[in-house]
Amino acid sequence: MAEDHRMGGPVGRRRFLGYVLAAPTLAAAAQLAPPSSAAAASPSSAAAALPTQDITDVVDLNDLMTLAAAPTSGLITVVVNTDGTVSFALPRAEVGQGITTSTAMLIAEELSVPLDKVRVTLADARPELLFNQLTGGSNTTFATYTPIRTAAAIARHRLLDAAAAHLGSPVGELTLTAGTVKNRSGGSVPIGTLAEKAASSRTKAVTVELAPRTKFTVIGEPHGRTDALAAVTGRKKFAMDLDVPDAKPTMVCRAPTINGTVGAVANLDDVRRMPGVTDVVVISTGVAVRADTFGQCIDAVRALRVTWKPGTAAGKSDESVLRELAGAELPLGPKPPAPTVEGKFTFYFRGNSALEPNCAVADVRPDRAEIWASLKSPIVAQQTIAAKLRLPVGKVAVHVVEGGGSFGRKLFFDAALEAAEVSQKIGKPVKLMWHRADDARQGRAHPMATSRVRIAYAGDAVLSYTQRHTSVSTDLGHGLGEIITSLAAKIPVGDKAFSEVFFLLSQTMPYRVGAESRLLSEVDKGFNTGSMRNVYSPDVTCARELMLDQLGTKIGKDPLQVRRQLLRDGRARAVLDTVAEAGNWGRAMPAGTAQGIAVHTEYKSVSAALVEIDNRPATVNRPIREGVTGPRVTKVVFAVDVGLTVNPRGLEAQMMGGIMDGIAQALTASLHLRDGYFLEASWDNYFYTRQWNVPPDLKIIIMPDTSDRPGGAGELAVAASMAAVAGAYGRATGTMPTSFPINHATLSFEVKPTVPPIPPSPTDGLSNA
Repeated sequence: MAEDHRMGGPVGRRRFLGYVLAAPTLAAAAQLAPPSSAAAASPSSAAAALPTQDITDVVDLNDLMTLAAAPTSGLITVVVNTDGTVSFALPRAEVGQGITTSTAMLIAEELSVPLDKVRVTLADARPELLFNQLTGGSNTTFATYTPIRTAAAIARHRLLDAAAAHLGSPVGELTLTAGTVKNRSGGSVPIGTLAEKAASSRTKAVTVELAPRTKFTVIGEPHGRTDALAAVTGRKKFAMDLDVPDAKPTMVCRAPTINGTVGAVANLDDVRRMPGVTDVVVISTGVAVRADTFGQCIDAVRALRVTWKPGTAAGKSDESVLRELAGAELPLGPKPPAPTVEGKFTFYFRGNSALEPNCAVADVRPDRAEIWASLKSPIVAQQTIAAKLRLPVGKVAVHVVEGGGSFGRKLFFDAALEAAEVSQKIGKPVKLMWHRADDARQGRAHPMATSRVRIAYAGDAVLSYTQRHTSVSTDLGHGLGEIITSLAAKIPVGDKAFSEVFFLLSQTMPYRVGAESRLLSEVDKGFNTGSMRNVYSPDVTCARELMLDQLGTKIGKDPLQVRRQLLRDGRARAVLDTVAEAGNWGRAMPAGTAQGIAVHTEYKSVSAALVEIDNRPATVNRPIREGVTGPRVTKVVFAVDVGLTVNPRGLEAQMMGGIMDGIAQALTASLHLRDGYFLEASWDNYFYTRQWNVPPDLKIIIMPDTSDRPGGAGELAVAASMAAVAGAYGRATGTMPTSFPINHATLSFEVKPTVPPIPPSPTDGLSNA
């Protein structure tokens, strides 16, 4: 354990070491996360976990990210300002998940200030933070919970010392509430007045004790988003709302096939003379147009006559990629003498576009550059952009802007890199935005995959569980948030090792399954893929949960019984029992309707979903204008245990969003690949969960927990709800589904191709030929 340099002994369970920094006003920082922040740091817990033979019991991806971030936790600071507000630059990206609100709650709790007095902004790219500026893996609250609270507690300690001198009272007789320090005789002083008095002329180490959970007044209470009013009134600033001088709208004409490049442009000069157009330039990803308005950009892009070179997926289709995956499947091994259940599942490409179009602002000068974008890996972005522009990293300022969604999309900074390239070539600032069709066709996608599962059993006992997951390569080029691991994830051999580590550390096994073997095989790096909502978990979990249903059929147990019997964790059984009771599992239902149930665990958190589905002809065949019909989820009960819940209202919202994503991935949402391009171009023909898909009965249950720390939460609901929907569909139809989304084959006939054979080029996007 860390040493208490002032007390001369070990730091207690709630005592942590930090620093008062030399600054004009009070600034405080934590030294590092507590020793108990990851299971890997506790030898006793690791030893106890060994018999399970599941590596995530010892260390998981969230632990790895937390431990990597700990050494630089002292570089992020809580600052008390003279106006009584408290400032904190969060080294993560707010993309709608609510982390600026939960972070403000942590500070408000320890400093005893009103929540509306806490100002949480997003930190610029800071290379010295190393692994501490990557937003992913549901890690933000888990990794920053103790460092932020420690820094705030240190600030509180200093404010009370300064108030004691100011009011002439012992510290023990002072109270700090609502941003004001009071003594017993009625004297008071606001913390803004104390901000300079509490500051230090030199950096020094101190220890503090954090508030015990029994005294929490902010943490654990439901709070609305601190940015909600600004969002609903249109005052919230996203990248395209920024007023950067002379940054004009810019768009790119892209190839009709994935990653195609420019061969020749026949009419550059003509397009340059079009109304409002200021610049037209060929870049590495297409032809960029800068104009006075985005409408003029669109007109100019559509007027360009470009000859394109083939892309990295030229000629490929869903069918050809599936054949490629089949050739890369690892063997399940010799079939055991015991009875087995086996299944193979196919998961098609899925879109990774957020509601906010991919965009960035760039102002590149000969000796420096400035970038604004919503970035979940800003250090890698800064380092890569600097290399592209041939500038020192210190001359490239990267500002992280709040984003309108992500789903993992903003782990990649292609818009920022493009904007920098365009700005450098034309010597002017640009406000670059992708067309929606560009992001569907040239952006990031969840990779197509297959998953094979074999379960061997004897009576009620599972003897072995084998899973072979085969996938189009997932681009993990963001690494752990800095350039070294980013490069390691891109080089041959290194990329496969990196993917295998991510796979093993993110996949938990909540059941007693005897000998366990799960392996990943990846092929084909010709697609733009990304870590969309759990990376591998939705597909892997869906396959596992469906096979548990099949196992239950073989041994004469229903889906609830087989899970209760096999679950090896009391928390998981509790969430399962909760949804079964709240959802009235096993109730009599009309023919063509059914219930499904599933469990998903990851990152120290557990969840369960109960789903009801209606697959009756009147529902499946209902008319939907420009939509796709099929079965409808009518009810979802979802229970989640994330340990300590910082903001229950925010967690509930995250679970609701994840459920909608799970429904989409199970039933309707997929990209269709043909001749090297995806057919879908926007939300009109990419069938994410629509209003008529949303279950009219939706209940989120947050489990009570006495833990002192939160677990990961952001992506739990996707895998559990997807698996439960698939299971419900199987019970309603009497046939286990093996292809996802379930309506993928129907869509391939119902979606009118938005891209005719090449040439000519798409008419509804910004690609051209």
